[in-house]
Amino acid sequence: MERVKLVGITGMPGAGKTTVSGFISSRGIPVLSMGDVIREKTVALGYKINRESQKVIVKKLREMYGEDAVAKLTFEKAKQLGVPVVVIDGIRSLAEVKYFKERVEEVMILGIHASPARRFKLLKERGRPDDPRTFNEFVERDMLELGLGIGSVIALSDVMIVNEDITLDDLRIAVDGLFKKGVFNGH
Repeated sequence: MERVKLVGITGMPGAGKTTVSGFISSRGIPVLSMGDVIREKTVALGYKINRESQKVIVKKLREMYGEDAVAKLTFEKAKQLGVPVVVIDGIRSLAEVKYFKERVEEVMILGIHASPARRFKLLKERGRPDDPRTFNEFVERDMLELGLGIGSVIALSDVMIVNEDITLDDLRIAVDGLFKKGVFNGH
């Protein structure tokens, strides 16, 4: 078992995971994105980065390597870092949490929560190519994520940040509070 503390970030699309990850990274903690791993695989397999192709890739990976396929790929990158604490952004299933817990000394799950209206607004502002353009696409993506099991991971998070009716500075202060509580301390 690796003597590593892994902080996994979970939350529905648009909840603020990437923003929180950026705040953490700016304090010197390495952050790996499971979404980036999926996007890398999408491109490597010759697909364009969009919602449809990413659904195909995730499905293929899970069929080939199990429900924790993306966790396996991300963990290989984490091991190469050789650091006592690593943050993994984008945990979507209890199978992924279980995979990490079987390999590292300590796993803590940080949930980021925001309402659908807030998340849709934030996603439209973000404007990544795979972000939904309409509210119907947004709801469809939420249903896909919930089907992967993300709701259970969020519900069982060890720590939660609610990103609703707060400013970017408030969100940064919430992350600073987690540092003060020792959430990102290594062994």
